[in-house]
Amino acid sequence: MDRKDSYLESEFDLELESSLDLNFNNLYEIADEINGNLQGKSIAETVIKQIEDPKATLDEWLALTVSKEVSDLHLVEGIEPIFRLNGELVPIQGTPVLYSEMITKMARLVCNDEQWATFLADGEIDLAYELKGAARFRINIFRQKDTTSIAFRRIPIKIPNLTSLGMPDILKDLIHKSQGLFLVTGPTGSGKSTTLAAMLDYLNDTKNTHILTLEDPIEYVHNHKKSIISQREIGRDTDSFGNALRAALRQDPDVILVGEMRDFETISIALTAAETGHLVLGTLHTSSAPATIERIVDVFPAIQQPQVRSQLAGALLGVLSQRLLPTPDGNGRIAATEMLVNNKGIAHIIRSGKTHQISNMIQMGKNEGMHTMQAKIIQLISAGRVDSDVAESYLEEGSEL
Repeated sequence: MDRKDSYLESEFDLELESSLDLNFNNLYEIADEINGNLQGKSIAETVIKQIEDPKATLDEWLALTVSKEVSDLHLVEGIEPIFRLNGELVPIQGTPVLYSEMITKMARLVCNDEQWATFLADGEIDLAYELKGAARFRINIFRQKDTTSIAFRRIPIKIPNLTSLGMPDILKDLIHKSQGLFLVTGPTGSGKSTTLAAMLDYLNDTKNTHILTLEDPIEYVHNHKKSIISQREIGRDTDSFGNALRAALRQDPDVILVGEMRDFETISIALTAAETGHLVLGTLHTSSAPATIERIVDVFPAIQQPQVRSQLAGALLGVLSQRLLPTPDGNGRIAATEMLVNNKGIAHIIRSGKTHQISNMIQMGKNEGMHTMQAKIIQLISAGRVDSDVAESYLEEGSEL
């Protein structure tokens, strides 16, 4: 059986036990060929371990993400397992180049039957996996060039607090509002989910309320403290964000977390919920408060946009935009944030469509807890918490350090 035939069996017949037909006597020769060095024996032993117990091997790599404080693990055919450590991609030392067959076998181990069938049908799937007592992982399994790849994002078991994350103090006030829309924005990997989890944990510690989260997948697991917390996972507990949001309005929540506001339907229902007595929290992949306003409005047809601007002006509580910058020693990352708090002036700007004026309003709103990303980065540089050479690329042209 050649490798191509073996892969097809593992994908479509689910005969994973026959997914890799290697002669163990030739493993040392294979390892030498892969690595081109004199360490073939140790690499071959690692390959044998992967074949004999792929789950133990995977759990070992995931345990390393915890002990080394790694954010992501990537398994891709043709290279070693790769960590993302403080934003940089680093291969795991002493591991062999991966075959798709082994990645497929590991993928099957973290999926239940329904998830595996979805992956085979769609070519991708999001799910969660827990390394007992150590961490949870958000996983995306996907096909690329007829091979299987996996991306793991580490989610700590312990939810960090807002102070340790360096978040603005005003978040503690906003999370206690009885209704409205609050958004956390930023690029992938900027810590949006962690910030929202910390906000919910603070609310859970301080207020009797019913919190409902809609996530794909569930990342941080919350325990009941002062609040009741119901966590629903898209694809497992409900079909879609839209369906879950519609149902949420009949489940008596005080607070609704929408893991990602992806489309017209989700954004539309979230706005309605925020107007009708619910505190709605959500995320968007936008880089600033003005870009966030425009993204929401642009989702709607042109004929509806004036109405949506009016709705947003009335419902919006604030926007926190964030990104992570490396520390000067390279051993960690610090959150740089922009904070918008809605007031009469900003609401008027949103209604009139003059979002280019929002940055000036943020600069003038310091006494209300607002600050620009530029001001925050300059503050971090002045305090020696981030390297000015790295942070400089995030500053607007013409700014003075």
